[in-house]
Amino acid sequence: MNNEEQHPTFRIGPIRPPSEANSLLLQVTQGCTWNKCKFCELYRGTKFQAFSVESIKRDIDAIEHYANLAKPLIQSDGSVDRVTLSHVIASMNSEAQQCFYLVLNWLMHGGEHVFLQDGNTLALRNGRLTDVLQYLKEKFPKINRITSYGRAESLARISAEEYVQLREAGLTRIHSGFESGSDEVLAFINKGVTAEEEIRAGRNIKAGGIEFSVYFMPGVGGKALSEQNALGTARVISEIEPDFVRMRTVAIKPNTDLYTEFLNGNLELCSDDDKVREIQLLLEHAHCENTIVASDHIINLLPNIQGRLKEDKEKMLGIIDEYFSLSDLDRRLYQLLRRHNAVETVADMKKLNVLERRRLEQMCKSVKTEKAWAEQMNELLTRYV
Repeated sequence: MNNEEQHPTFRIGPIRPPSEANSLLLQVTQGCTWNKCKFCELYRGTKFQAFSVESIKRDIDAIEHYANLAKPLIQSDGSVDRVTLSHVIASMNSEAQQCFYLVLNWLMHGGEHVFLQDGNTLALRNGRLTDVLQYLKEKFPKINRITSYGRAESLARISAEEYVQLREAGLTRIHSGFESGSDEVLAFINKGVTAEEEIRAGRNIKAGGIEFSVYFMPGVGGKALSEQNALGTARVISEIEPDFVRMRTVAIKPNTDLYTEFLNGNLELCSDDDKVREIQLLLEHAHCENTIVASDHIINLLPNIQGRLKEDKEKMLGIIDEYFSLSDLDRRLYQLLRRHNAVETVADMKKLNVLERRRLEQMCKSVKTEKAWAEQMNELLTRYV
C-alpha cells in the first residue's frame, strides 16, 4: 500500500480570516471568479475552479481519516500524547503531515468551526454547496459554525430564500471583502461590484438568517478619494447592518495594479493619519443597532478600536482622539513601533526607556516629508499581507 492509499490527503487553500485560525479548512473552490482587483495579486495566474461534489466529499472522507488518528492522541487535559504522535506521523509524507496537523489542531480547539475556501465559495451553485454542507455535518455532527468568503456581486445574485436553504444545511457566516462602499473607489480599484450590489447582497444574507461579516479597507482610494471611501462605506453599512465590520488597512504591494497606479502618479498614498480619519468618519456616520467593529489584524494601526457600533461608538472615537492628541513626532513614533509589532496601544509607548525613545525619535525625524514617511510605513505594512 503506498502512502497516498494509506493516508489520503485533502486540498488546503492559501488564505483564511484571522478569526478562523483554529478552524478546519475545507477547499471547495480554487482562486477567485473576478481576480482583477488592483490591490490583490494572491490569485494571479490561478484559474478559478469549482471542485466537484464528489471530490469535496473525498476530501471530507480524508479529514475523517485524520480525525480518527488524532482523537486518541488528545488527552483529557487538552495536551497531546507526544510519544504516540511520533509513531502516528512516522508513516506520513510531508503533505499528509500537513493535513494531519490541521485536523489535530482543529480537534484540540473543539472541532466545531469550519472555513470553506477559497476566495469566492458562494460561486458554487446552491444545490452543490448544500450537498457538501450536509455531508460535512453528517460526518462531523459536532460542527456548529461553517463560514465562507464570498464576492459581493456573486452574493447579490443569491436570493434570501436560497440563503435560508444554505443556513438550514449548515452555513452560518459569510465574509465579504467590500473594501469600500463608494462607487468611485470601487471603480478605481476595479472591484467589479457596485455599492447597490453590496447592499442587495447584505440584505439577502441577513434576511436568510446568516451572519454577515464585511471588510473595510481604509486608505484604498488614496488621498483623493479618502473621504468618499469612508462616507460611502458608512452608508452601505448603515443600509445592511452587518454583524461585523472588520478593518483591513490597505497595504499597497509591489506587483499589484494599485502599486502601478502609485508609480504612475495616479495614486497618492494615504498617511496613517488619513487612514485613522477614515475610520473616524466611518464610526461617526454609520448607524447600526448590533454591528460589531473588529480590528482583528496586525496590519491595523489602532487594534483597540473594537466594540459595538452603537454602544461603544464614543469609546472607539475616544481612542482616535487620544491618538490625535499626540504630537506629530509621537504619532510617527507610535506608527513606527506599531509597524514593528512593538505596541498595541498609545499607552504602550510609556514602556520605552529614555535611550531607546531618543534613538527611535531620531529615526522618525530623519524622514523629512510626510509623503516619504507614508511610503516608508506602506513598505513596512506590506510584510504582513
